[in-house]
Amino acid sequence: MRGEAQKPGATAPAVPPPRANPDLLGHEAVERTLRRLYDLRRLPHALLLTGPRGIGKATLAFRFARFVLAQSASGGAGAGAGGGDGLAIDPASGVFRRVAAGGHADLLTLERAWDPQRRRLRGEILVEEAREIALFLRLTPAEASWRIVVVDGAEEMNTNAANALLKILEEPPQRALLLLVSHNPGRLLPTIRSRCRRLPLAALPPPLVRRLLAHYRPELAADEAEALAALAEGSIGRALELAEAGGLALYRSLLEVLASLPAVDVPLAHAFADRLARPEAEEAYRTVGELLGQLLARLAAGMARRRPDFAVPGGAEVAAGEGAVMRRLAQRADPARWAELYGELGRRFARADALNLDRKEALLGAVFALARVAG
Repeated sequence: MRGEAQKPGATAPAVPPPRANPDLLGHEAVERTLRRLYDLRRLPHALLLTGPRGIGKATLAFRFARFVLAQSASGGAGAGAGGGDGLAIDPASGVFRRVAAGGHADLLTLERAWDPQRRRLRGEILVEEAREIALFLRLTPAEASWRIVVVDGAEEMNTNAANALLKILEEPPQRALLLLVSHNPGRLLPTIRSRCRRLPLAALPPPLVRRLLAHYRPELAADEAEALAALAEGSIGRALELAEAGGLALYRSLLEVLASLPAVDVPLAHAFADRLARPEAEEAYRTVGELLGQLLARLAAGMARRRPDFAVPGGAEVAAGEGAVMRRLAQRADPARWAELYGELGRRFARADALNLDRKEALLGAVFALARVAG
């Protein structure tokens, strides 16, 4: 993968899903660790890949799964596998193509399913889906000597699903490998965490995020790409989502609404909430909720570190007026109160989403909650 901007008129490359992505950038040290574990025959029965959303954890999970399947199918002779200390295999190989198509008989993927009624992904992984793991692992390997399960978004399992997984981890079958991907491992059962070897992945460095943005969204102006990379905080997945949702414009509008706090410009707040309550604006609504949470988290963290500029990585404002808003809020309450509000608003937005509540009320409730704390 290269980050050079494309020629005018060229079509931007599509972002491959993790199971079909041949490239992994920024996590070479973790990749070498996995290769050593395999070469030394010291693979644990379960690995927990953690780190921020959108940095390549699932891409690494599928990359490792392909490598193990290719190696074991060839008797460890390395057929189809790259040399050195990495995990790459030939994208033209049968193993790569079957994994990319979701058709490899020895690989099962568990993730949130599509909800046809609400026309979006379900909010959690259900127990019926988690029980498929036990059924799958009882089968004899069809192509290789391993059976591999990738759980993408392990913290999204509901309580019953998590308990079903725990039973498997307590008595894992031979030649079974579970790869758990988690953006928020604190939400996992402690007993699940204790039965996995944890491999944390760090956020990507800003220059790499900008390089990947230039590759996948070459039409973005340099200053816009710079701002999106700063807002994404080391996540190329997040940067691309923000670009798709018009996240920078939404962030500027959000800062406008917050600029008068602790007073609320009621007409402006209502107009903003009306825009996001439209049926076609669901993605924009979710983006604003995430941006508001991100702002509060940075505010609380910056106050705790005694950083009055509250700058994002890179040191500059993402949007005009950002610093003024954050300095104003910092003067109105202590960091513990802002951190508490961050958690409270996260729960409010999650409840509104789960119960399909009115989006306008949810947004206005968040703005007035900010005003109360700042008042």
